[in-house]
Amino acid sequence: MSGKPKTKKKVREYSNRKRLGASALGVAAAAGLAVGVNMLVDRVAPRARVDLTAQSLYTLAGGTEQVLAGLKDPITLRLFYSRKLGASVPSYGAYADRVQEMLAEYVSHSKGKLRLEVLDPEPFSDTEDRALAYGLQGVPVDQSGEQVYFGLAASNLVDDERTIPFFQPERERFLEYDLTRLVHELSNPRRPVVGVMSSLPLNGDPRAMMMRQSSQFGQPAAVMTQIRQLFTVKDVALDAQAIDPDVQVLMVAHPQGLSENAQYAIDQFVMRGGKLVLLLDPHSEAQAIRPSMAGQPGAGGTSSSLDKLLNAWGVEAPSDKVVLDLRGAWRVRANPGDRVQAVDYLAWFNLQNDSLNRGEVALAQLEQVTLASAGEVRKKDGAPIEFVPLLSSSPQSMTVDAERVRQQPNPTRLLSEFTHDGQRRVMAARIRGQLASAFPDGPPAPAEGQTRPEGFPEHRARSDGPANVVVANDTDLLEDRFWIRVQDFFGQQVTTPFSGNGSLVVNLLDTLSGSDALISLRSRGESARPFELVEEMRRDADAKFRQTERGLQQRLERTEARLRELRGGATPASATGERAQAVITPEQRAEIDAAREEIQRTRRELRGVQLDLRRDIERLEGLLRFANIAAVPLLLVVFAIGLAVLRARRRASAAAHA
Repeated sequence: MSGKPKTKKKVREYSNRKRLGASALGVAAAAGLAVGVNMLVDRVAPRARVDLTAQSLYTLAGGTEQVLAGLKDPITLRLFYSRKLGASVPSYGAYADRVQEMLAEYVSHSKGKLRLEVLDPEPFSDTEDRALAYGLQGVPVDQSGEQVYFGLAASNLVDDERTIPFFQPERERFLEYDLTRLVHELSNPRRPVVGVMSSLPLNGDPRAMMMRQSSQFGQPAAVMTQIRQLFTVKDVALDAQAIDPDVQVLMVAHPQGLSENAQYAIDQFVMRGGKLVLLLDPHSEAQAIRPSMAGQPGAGGTSSSLDKLLNAWGVEAPSDKVVLDLRGAWRVRANPGDRVQAVDYLAWFNLQNDSLNRGEVALAQLEQVTLASAGEVRKKDGAPIEFVPLLSSSPQSMTVDAERVRQQPNPTRLLSEFTHDGQRRVMAARIRGQLASAFPDGPPAPAEGQTRPEGFPEHRARSDGPANVVVANDTDLLEDRFWIRVQDFFGQQVTTPFSGNGSLVVNLLDTLSGSDALISLRSRGESARPFELVEEMRRDADAKFRQTERGLQQRLERTEARLRELRGGATPASATGERAQAVITPEQRAEIDAAREEIQRTRRELRGVQLDLRRDIERLEGLLRFANIAAVPLLLVVFAIGLAVLRARRRASAAAHA
């Protein structure tokens, strides 16, 4: 009889070993299956990916895919990245992963036309010498002075080279644009031709540099640097009688006092099918701060207009009114005589959200555009044209005489007298349609001493097909200070846009030149995103804290003032000018002690409020850390336990039926 329990025990042990072996075999089979599936998917569908980021950070834009699809010759991309940089500064390590993943996407979509090399330029190595030869920037990360690198060098078959000297995390929103532009420039040696006619020193003003003893006004405008990176630029004289036929898009900025012949040249350029970007201004802030020939800023006037052309084309752009907008107004220093330190200057404002026409490809990816002393653009009644607003004010806007911002504007007075009517004002628009020439009788006679140039084009009374013109009543969107910040990065000047002015101008030129490959690449999201809920809680808690803190601080100040008064006592001056020794009564002593206790209690309450400020935030942050670190393993454990319980029940049920 005693042998039966032993036999049953051996059977159970054998059964347990068998189940354990089967489980181990199952785990191994599952692992092998997972590896096999990954290898199969990688071979069969290597480009199959799912981008679950909120802003599709890892999905290439249509413009990038168009550029990559049009590649004809191979391009080699060489990413120089020092691993020591990522080890020393983790934020750069995370950004380096982002850059490598983006470059891998480019290679994946290029059908073999792009080749990527990732190199680690260690100190005093041949790889570091190559990085320096390409012009990449080395940056020290510690006291030893050892240089680290994080840049890109690209070349094509004919050894044309383009580089990104150093990847700045601050420019992550422009990462795809920077990469696609680099590839586009190497694959398209012939670029559209843009003509630039302007009375502003967009290419720099050496005369201003000599007069001011500063390079502030001598440098080219940043927007011109961007334009030259993508287009072939031809300068057009202000007295030109005809526009070069090679010019595809003409940008006219702040045309002051143009002759009849120069206006005729612009008119006929549009009639022959040329695309025009016309930037006017009721008051040019850029011109106002620059020295004129007389040595005074803006001595020759700061407004510009081309009413003869625009009126013939069915458009109005008044030069005697400026738009004020309360929403997005810049905060500036008030006049010295005002009691306030800063005030909203309604003539300078940022346009965001519904002020940007997202339906237009040139503005689809822009977050903000900044204007300064801008005027309106209006369609004339009955004009047979398509009028599409691009930039519009908010409903909290009004117009005032331009003279109020031209000579010593008073921001405080503008704000105090501001009354909006709920209407939006258009400040930039695209017009399209069959246009009539502003010179129906033909070209004007040449100026005295001038003759017609050879090959002078035949007069056209109407446009060849629908004309395309963009009109903006503000030229200060070209001014650097209204859209970029310049910072020194280890001896090099790094420009960081805070508004999309430059991108807007380049987008418009892209669109009008017929190339839409780069339209969607001006601004993308950032991989490092803040917790919006945490930030909202922080703002709410901070507001409550500041209100409570202010009340406690005022109480503390009153108590301390009373304490100083009690400590001083009644100390009248004697006849000899000396003050008598203060005599503190028992009642005053008791009041002093009470004041001290009040001060200590108030300070304790202040400390308590400061601790409460972060209590909810820290609780939420702890919950998020738990969710990110422990939630997934915990779910797996719960799943495993549940599976084990289910299997045990099934075995028990099977044993019972047996």
